Amino acid sequence: MEKGTILVTGGAGFIGSHTAVELIEAGYRVVIVDDLSNSQESVIEAIAEITHTPVDFYEVDCTDKEALNELFFKHKFNAVIHFAAFKAVGESVENPLMYYHNNLLSLINILELMVEHEVMNIVFSSSATVYGEPDELPVTEATPTKPAHSPYGKTKQMAEDIIRDSARAYPGLRAILLRYFNPFGAHPSGLIGELPRGVPNNLVPFITQTAVGIRKELSIFGGDYHTPDGSAIRDYIDVVDLAQAHVVAMERMRSGVGKSACEVFNIGTGQGLSVLELVHQFERATGVKVPYRVVERRAGDVEQIWADTSLAANELGWKATRSTDQTLRAAWAWEKHLRGVK
Repeated sequence: MEKGTILVTGGAGFIGSHTAVELIEAGYRVVIVDDLSNSQESVIEAIAEITHTPVDFYEVDCTDKEALNELFFKHKFNAVIHFAAFKAVGESVENPLMYYHNNLLSLINILELMVEHEVMNIVFSSSATVYGEPDELPVTEATPTKPAHSPYGKTKQMAEDIIRDSARAYPGLRAILLRYFNPFGAHPSGLIGELPRGVPNNLVPFITQTAVGIRKELSIFGGDYHTPDGSAIRDYIDVVDLAQAHVVAMERMRSGVGKSACEVFNIGTGQGLSVLELVHQFERATGVKVPYRVVERRAGDVEQIWADTSLAANELGWKATRSTDQTLRAAWAWEKHLRGVK
């Protein structure tokens, strides 16, 4: 029995596509909206192939409220999962107005249409960047947010505030904010994975593109951080584990469980790995050497951060289950699939 219809914005993207698969397999109908500015329509076909289910897809920019409104009239949505946003830290420093316009206007449009059409549940794709450079580690959901290091991070902080204010103002509106740490990997089928346009902004696709020979060498941004090996430390979370957290959040909303109209959960592994540790772990997991060079720090990056995930475990019944080696091998299989390498 179908559990309801979910609007997934940015659903052709890396996290959105994996979440769409998990939602369909959990019994939901999915309608995907994506402007394809950083994704490809072939991903929609891959989702359908993995799930053996046709997917409703609309090429729509979420800053276009009129086009979105037509979809709210056409489909009776039970909830929205909002991924659609620009997400490159460095690019946001170089072009802040583009980030503020796109990331905030798209969310405001979604919330206004949800209220207008009485769609009362939203799961929002937030980020560990809201914590800025934390004073204590690991960070919990109660850790104070600090000034973000980039306009991208600021749009996530502002978006959280907009959603909280909306949940207070409009009776019945419920929100779950999932603060992701560093998603990586690919679907076990090898049919979907991270597909950056141009030079990757995330570490793992840069590693796999270097390993397969597309890049001459991997650039490691900063070797003088106050960490054991001088490189930055992050909490790397498998994208399928992350996608499943959205399904669990949706189930929480369907069941009416929840301690407030707007809840926040960290979605990570609870373990910190340095950039250099991850590179060496990739080499061990795949048997492939990755040439790299340490370069200057990148604007907007924090030194180290990882999550306390006990709240998600206790309230959502969710925790990460996939090993780093398993996820790195999936990312490598995806890269080879893309390049036609055996």
